[in-house]
Amino acid sequence: MRIWVNDRLIDEREAVVSVLDHGLTVGDGVFETVKVIGDTPFALTRHLRRLHGSAIGLGLPVPVEPVVREAVAAVVAANRVRPLGRLRITYTGGVSPLGSERGTTGPTLVVALVPLEPMPVTTAVATVPWPRNEHSALAGLKTTSYAENVVALARVRQVGATEALFANTAGELCEGTGSNVFLVLDGQVVTPPLASGCLAGVTRDLVLEWSDAGELTVPMAAVADASEVFITSTTRDVQGVHDIDGRALLADPDKPGPITAELRELFKARARQNPDP
Repeated sequence: MRIWVNDRLIDEREAVVSVLDHGLTVGDGVFETVKVIGDTPFALTRHLRRLHGSAIGLGLPVPVEPVVREAVAAVVAANRVRPLGRLRITYTGGVSPLGSERGTTGPTLVVALVPLEPMPVTTAVATVPWPRNEHSALAGLKTTSYAENVVALARVRQVGATEALFANTAGELCEGTGSNVFLVLDGQVVTPPLASGCLAGVTRDLVLEWSDAGELTVPMAAVADASEVFITSTTRDVQGVHDIDGRALLADPDKPGPITAELRELFKARARQNPDP
């Protein structure tokens, strides 16, 4: 594997960053995960726009977009992952003192690409007792401070789920560890608004733009009232939920609900038509 580190493409065995990098010592960084289809990063412009916003929100220097695009193109060309790839752009505070204060050496940029296996059409999810803080300084930012997600995902893996669902501090439905959540309530497709503290997912935004889905603040208990539930993310696209906390939602776990199936096919078709929507 060839990986981009700072300003050049190098072999995986030589791809290193300092042990004093602020991304390692205190989680001071932002990132994006981009799906690569063939040789094409999907929705790259949207991902770079969010990377830019996350960096600003964290107080990092704004990433230079032409440099990041050059890095992405070089990594994709060097690795030739087919048919799907998972590309990770990581941008951190760089070498810094052993504390919260940033150093002066400038940020670190790493771009890597690995194969991506297609996700099943449906999955099981489980709720966790730890709320998202919609008032946090990091709310809505895609940062490398992911320990909360690691703990939550490890917990639900123990009960056979692949994703955790969070409420926020108000007891409202928020998001998953790496996905957004949609419910079908009385025939209407809804997802929590950004004010809930959820991340503005790229796939979430495209589903909202390409369909009649809308935003709605709902209590966590509303999940039990939904006729269908699905989650969205870069790696999952539109993925149905067949089980929540051990409660079956679908008669056939290999077949998503009708509205979910329709949106899944819509997303796939629109994505094929425009790889950088």
